Amino acid sequence: MPTSSLDPILLVKNLSVTFPDTANGASFPKGGLEALDTVAFFVRPQEFVAVLGPSGSGKSTLLRVLARLLPPTSGEAIFAGGERPRIGMVFQQSNLMPWRSVIGNITLPLELQNMNGDAARARAQELIDLVGLQGFEQAWPRELSGGMAQRVAIARALIHDPDILLLDEPFGSLDALTRERMGAELSRIWQARRKTVIMVTHSISESLFLADRVLVLTQRPGRIKLDLAVDLPRPRLEEMRYTAHFGKLARRLKEAIG
Repeated sequence: MPTSSLDPILLVKNLSVTFPDTANGASFPKGGLEALDTVAFFVRPQEFVAVLGPSGSGKSTLLRVLARLLPPTSGEAIFAGGERPRIGMVFQQSNLMPWRSVIGNITLPLELQNMNGDAARARAQELIDLVGLQGFEQAWPRELSGGMAQRVAIARALIHDPDILLLDEPFGSLDALTRERMGAELSRIWQARRKTVIMVTHSISESLFLADRVLVLTQRPGRIKLDLAVDLPRPRLEEMRYTAHFGKLARRLKEAIG
């Protein structure tokens, strides 16, 4: 069933995750490690939502549940129409295949779907142009900077036209200046494609610059402490970071994190 712009594309209801006493070789306290506790929120189509919180608050665990990589202990994440959505995901590391070129890495998801090679390369070229990598189509991952590699990862996540794009600290391994530039690039890409995005970050400034809303999680077990609407105009401009209103929003987030 088609959704209106007001209907949520994702509804998270009372989501909890507890890892058992022993999971992935790690020993947790008796009764297990409670990572998330009754998390509830919604996301509308084309909305950019940032998830912010202290280390260990369950941010990445939440994204893994939404990506269907980890089952919740209780609660559920319901996608519009009840169907399995197409999900694109970008991690902190680009995870590019070193034996494939830039365009080869980007076309991989379509090759796995048996799409015609010419059609896959044409779609990849559109995304290469979008993320600003023209001229690097045949470059190898070892020849790319960290920021360029993450552009390839974003293009690869977008190639199959996902319903939701999940970003897990995609710029966390970059230096501060490159991270700021990549934030501006991501804002431009979102403005062009208007995908629904959920992004995990540790950066207050990054969350405000990119998102329509910021969800703040508490210390473990993670619960929603604040759902802050970011009422900054789009397109976002770098000078907005230095305005009094940006500073006011940043203080609210900092106080919520504690």
